[in-house]
Amino acid sequence: MDVQAEIKRLEEEIRKTPYNKATEHHIGKLKAKLARLKEEAEKQRKKTGGEQFAIKKEGDATAVLVGYPSVGKSTILNALTDAKSQIADYDFTTLKPVPGMLEYNGAKIQIIDIPGIIEGASKGRGRGREILAAVRNADLIIIVVDVFTVDHVDALKKELYEGGIRLDEKPPDVVIKKKATGGLNVKSTVNLSIDEETIKGILREYKIHNGEILIREDISIDRLIDAIQGNRAYIPSITVVNKIDLYPDARIPDGTIPVSAKTGANLGRLVQEIYMKLEFIRVFLKPPGGRVEEEPMILRKGSTVEDVCRKIHRDMVENFRYARVWGRSVKFEGQRVGMDHRLEDGDVITVYTR
Repeated sequence: MDVQAEIKRLEEEIRKTPYNKATEHHIGKLKAKLARLKEEAEKQRKKTGGEQFAIKKEGDATAVLVGYPSVGKSTILNALTDAKSQIADYDFTTLKPVPGMLEYNGAKIQIIDIPGIIEGASKGRGRGREILAAVRNADLIIIVVDVFTVDHVDALKKELYEGGIRLDEKPPDVVIKKKATGGLNVKSTVNLSIDEETIKGILREYKIHNGEILIREDISIDRLIDAIQGNRAYIPSITVVNKIDLYPDARIPDGTIPVSAKTGANLGRLVQEIYMKLEFIRVFLKPPGGRVEEEPMILRKGSTVEDVCRKIHRDMVENFRYARVWGRSVKFEGQRVGMDHRLEDGDVITVYTR
């Protein structure tokens, strides 16, 4: 049986098997094997070549518009940025990624319109795998539907999930240390819903027979598999419902942003939400012996001194000696820190090089 046939067989068996405590161990092993086979199939597909969608990231962060064809992604891009993405009343107008730049509150946010995905994209339909691979590099995903396709949101999220993209999730709080001998030792800091034998069975499916596993959350089978594979993309998202001018009485689901790219309705709110979701911080540079610069450097939350150095010039990383920081991220003003020091909004930093 070839890999694709085995994948279909496993998917069907998982679908037909009721989930309960008695079947948990069996389902865990099936899901682990399925995920492993899908990963092997994807690696093999990449070896055979094929055109890839390339996204060159620019600005302070990159947001990608994801949706089915003809929901108005190109119109949104053109309305928010300086882009000139082609617009027409037929499907698949956008055939390659089209970037534009949105400037807001001092931040330069790259917005990219990618070709529309279709049902089955994660399985390769409509060049879906190439498109989803490009989406994985985004800092923010903007899911776009219109007032006539609001019920497609879950289907779009499923395609992203099957493509290895985890929306609005944090990586599993799991540490796996492989060893040469000694068997598997599972430790947890919380009560677990899945039993130890299921966890060990999943690990063995990945040929992990010896090691220590520390779990700090009540993990599901799927998230345990994600932790083992270690190749998922965890990206925040916004869901937009476009074309509200055509159907003002449409039912708009909670948590979504209704807009009209054509009339401009609610685009200001969308821009604010994009900015907030990207969690920017402002850091002020102070050259050695000089004054604090008025224009801040825009970074993402969690950025380090190394990120500042790379943004100034890549040579600064190689020639770095130390930095001094004033602000909320340090215990005292002018504290001397290394490259791994995490900065906070409003910090002032001086970098010293050789």
